[in-house]
Amino acid sequence: MPHEQITLYTAKACPYAQRTEIALAEVGAPFKRYEIDLGNKPEWYAPKVNPASKVPAIAYGGPDVSPENASPESIKLAESLILVEFIGDLYPSSGIVPADPVLRAQARFFIEVVSTKFSPNFMKFISGNPEGTHAALLAGVDAIQDLLPDGVKYAVNDQYTIADIALAPFWARLNVLVQKGIGAYKDEEKKKFLKGLEDPKYAKFNAYIQRLLARQSFKSTFHEDVVAEVFSSKFGLAK
Repeated sequence: MPHEQITLYTAKACPYAQRTEIALAEVGAPFKRYEIDLGNKPEWYAPKVNPASKVPAIAYGGPDVSPENASPESIKLAESLILVEFIGDLYPSSGIVPADPVLRAQARFFIEVVSTKFSPNFMKFISGNPEGTHAALLAGVDAIQDLLPDGVKYAVNDQYTIADIALAPFWARLNVLVQKGIGAYKDEEKKKFLKGLEDPKYAKFNAYIQRLLARQSFKSTFHEDVVAEVFSSKFGLAK
């Protein structure tokens, strides 16, 4: 049975938006893509698509209209993790939402750890918040690695899932920004973080990350130059 049409409102620099784009790529769903300028959002976006005026958002179903004229007959959905699961539920054979309830719970718990132990520390680090130290970032890495099963490719088993999608865009941005010296953090903090990652105890985590970044769905939706430009404009270079 064909699915209703999907219009995705997104932004290349946004890690949350990339989560949704990865999910759509993984399941092979046809969709319209509309880039939102986060610095100058269209006046119609909030009233017609997402009252919170954030990306990502999806207009699902309704008549085939241009993204700028989202139909009131389409269902408007938002928030990246909700959208990723929604896409997985539309295409259950993709396996990105595990069918097994135990694996599904483990994937959601992994996402909770990413959302509470890693992502906030990433943003604090890049923005120069005093709490955003290299030690806090490495504590997030520790929390994630502790959840990785031995002898499997991804977060919960050999199947790529919503758990992996939750982490990849954030780690990729952190990697680009520290390698290019972009962000309000102190250069010494960057050096300590990169040195810490070289510890052999992070071998499992580093191997896992390489698999995430090698995934075609990630590579096709990641725009490194845009990420570097936007974050450099916002936070400048390391001190």
